Amino acid sequence: MILNLDDALEKATTTCKDMRRLHSNDTVHVADKTPCRPFSPEIVILESRLLTDKSDDIRKTAAAAEATKKSSAGSSRVLDVGLKFSKQSSGGGSSGRGLSSKARAKTTTALNVYGRRAHESVLEEEAPQKLGFKTFPGQAFPFGASQVENGINFAIFSQHATAVTLCLSLPQGGKFERPDDVWHICIEDLPRDDVLYGYKIDGPRDWRQGHRFDSSIMLIDPYAKLVDGRRFFGDASQKLSKFYGTYDFDSLPFDWGDNYTPPNIPEKDLVIYEMNVRAFTADKSSGLDPNIRGSYLGLIEKIPHLLELGVNAVELLPVFEFDEFEFQRRPNPRDHLINTWGYSTINFFAPMNRYASRGGGPRNASWEFKEMVKALHGAGIEVILDVVFNHTNEADDKNPYTTSFRGIDNKVYYMVDLNNNGQLLNFSGCGNTLNCNHPVVMELILDSLRHWVIEYHVDGFRFDLASVLCRGTDGSPLDAPPLIRAIAKDSILSSCKIIAEPWDCGGLYLVGKFPNWDRWAEWNGKYRDDIRKFIKGDSGMKGSFATRVAGSADLYKVHKRKPCHSVNFVIAHDGFTLRDLVSYNFKHNDANGEGGNDGCNDNFSWNCGFEGETDDHNIKALRFRQMKNFHLALMISQGIPMMLMGDEYGHTRYGNNNSYGHDTSMNNFQWGLLDAEKSSHFRFFSEAIKFRQTHQVFTRDNFLSKNDVTWHENNWDNHESKFLAFTLHDKNGGDVYLAFNAHDYFVKVSIPPPPPKRRWLRVVDTNFESPDDFVPQGLPGIGSTYNVAPYSSILLEAKLT
Repeated sequence: MILNLDDALEKATTTCKDMRRLHSNDTVHVADKTPCRPFSPEIVILESRLLTDKSDDIRKTAAAAEATKKSSAGSSRVLDVGLKFSKQSSGGGSSGRGLSSKARAKTTTALNVYGRRAHESVLEEEAPQKLGFKTFPGQAFPFGASQVENGINFAIFSQHATAVTLCLSLPQGGKFERPDDVWHICIEDLPRDDVLYGYKIDGPRDWRQGHRFDSSIMLIDPYAKLVDGRRFFGDASQKLSKFYGTYDFDSLPFDWGDNYTPPNIPEKDLVIYEMNVRAFTADKSSGLDPNIRGSYLGLIEKIPHLLELGVNAVELLPVFEFDEFEFQRRPNPRDHLINTWGYSTINFFAPMNRYASRGGGPRNASWEFKEMVKALHGAGIEVILDVVFNHTNEADDKNPYTTSFRGIDNKVYYMVDLNNNGQLLNFSGCGNTLNCNHPVVMELILDSLRHWVIEYHVDGFRFDLASVLCRGTDGSPLDAPPLIRAIAKDSILSSCKIIAEPWDCGGLYLVGKFPNWDRWAEWNGKYRDDIRKFIKGDSGMKGSFATRVAGSADLYKVHKRKPCHSVNFVIAHDGFTLRDLVSYNFKHNDANGEGGNDGCNDNFSWNCGFEGETDDHNIKALRFRQMKNFHLALMISQGIPMMLMGDEYGHTRYGNNNSYGHDTSMNNFQWGLLDAEKSSHFRFFSEAIKFRQTHQVFTRDNFLSKNDVTWHENNWDNHESKFLAFTLHDKNGGDVYLAFNAHDYFVKVSIPPPPPKRRWLRVVDTNFESPDDFVPQGLPGIGSTYNVAPYSSILLEAKLT
């Protein structure tokens, strides 16, 4: 008989029914003859199995298990425990009743939670037994597993459940209370760490009313602070492994250091680097020890690169626990993909455990994440998390992947259409939509955010498809969404950066109109589109380009909002890389398995004369010039600039604008290419960032007034004009002159006189090659006119004579 953890826990729950007839003096003896402590009613124990690091040697594991049988009572072993609760229950006790009157230990070989072979004993009916944990009613709050004075308390919310079973897997050798829809129990003497647990929950089976209960499925606690399962990212031998909640109340508090202080960078001064923890160092070109590639510790090793580039904030693609093999659970056109972006959350509290080094598991993942934050803060770099509260991994009704919320209380956690047979509403494009403004779900989200601030010291959050968070429980848009307001007003989150992606897949486009309470910043999608259109030479875009680089006052000059509420970007993780933006007119997504139907079609890109890679020197030179134009425009704009990892050396995905499922060089940072571009492309990008940070004319607190900028333009209504020049005035005289030429011909422009006792020096001309394209100290020789080359831009600085 072969059992995995689910099989064992299923036996635990089905055996519970027979346990009430046992007497208080019954005793359980496991295979090593060590008596267990008394258990409360309705608990069953499935005997021990070793946790071994060898996955392919059954005989060695079995021998280890045999040795364990002969060891002392303190030997390491795992006990699978089922605790069944029903809404009729009225409290625990310690009567000592246990298994049915006949039980014997049966030895089996099993696959444990990590998929490793293990030796396991299962108790079967044969002899009187006695189990050994006391249970108490416990307390309803906090949700999740918490340490209390007399044990470990478990609490979970389910409004519509009729029965809840807590299942435990213990490293060493009851009934639920349910007031107000919170099921809870306290178990005495449980170990303080290394306990795996989950729930099996039953309730109404009426799909038309939005219910999806299935008591056969093990469910992850939504409030589990750690999640265990597969230990190595992309380990195909464990692609179907399960996930379980766990906790750690035994480790010492993390040492943040006596002199530790977070950077606390003003929003207007941020330069954000959007990046993927794994992809940053997963490639062997990183030169790191294979054991730390693609990990939190790997990122620490590359902080010097971030400092050399000049960014002061990283925006991490999702780091909450997710299943990279979710596409491979069944045959389908995408079953070759591995989810590397992580926009498919399993749990909102647990750091991705496969980003730990050396397959270290959830406890090490938590510890190393803190080490990463501490190291980044020590380098003056803030940490912003990309969080996905608009949907979860549990997919749709056609091909559900039930791991937690769906089985706990689908009608509460997800938006359902009760007028359409209880079908899931889908405003996320991923099959389900989290019911964010339901009071219980709202509190879950707030608790998650507070947890990451308090426990992990993160500095802010970017909310994926944040318009979903502005919908009511029936999916209709809300003018004043309770969750959005609560995040803005929460005392713990008061110092956090909060950034919305202000749209969703249901058409709720809120750029410039996102409910904000003067706190929320936004990804400015109009900035992206207008900058792309102007730089590539579209007609009629000069006025829009000017509005965007000036801070998008048409969108954000409302109430007390400021330019820093616009997060400006040309490139983000979804869409073309910067190099692909100037190399492809069309997306090339065949590798994704969706017949080219995925990814955005409106990219506003221009291939500069040839689709894809080319050896044509003139086309390549134009492409690199255009990349510099885009980057310069981004860095001189009012608002918060954000760039994408890899754009500093010209990373390509070969035209794939939706590369979420490729754990390859398509997404992975190529450190060899960076080295090749260090003295040219990278140098320009780094110098532009540093120039921005040392010139306050680009980072104003308020929107530009007529005293702050002079537009050298009297031809705004000319639809065919693709040239714009302007001067940003510095109160101390250090003015900056900028000109952008998107024409395919030279433009001879008159240069305005510099401020008194100053002269113009040329800092940037993107038409030149490195190092002449960016000269930080500036070059003299600027006369009354300047010939601006086709598809190029210049920056002049007024310096003292």
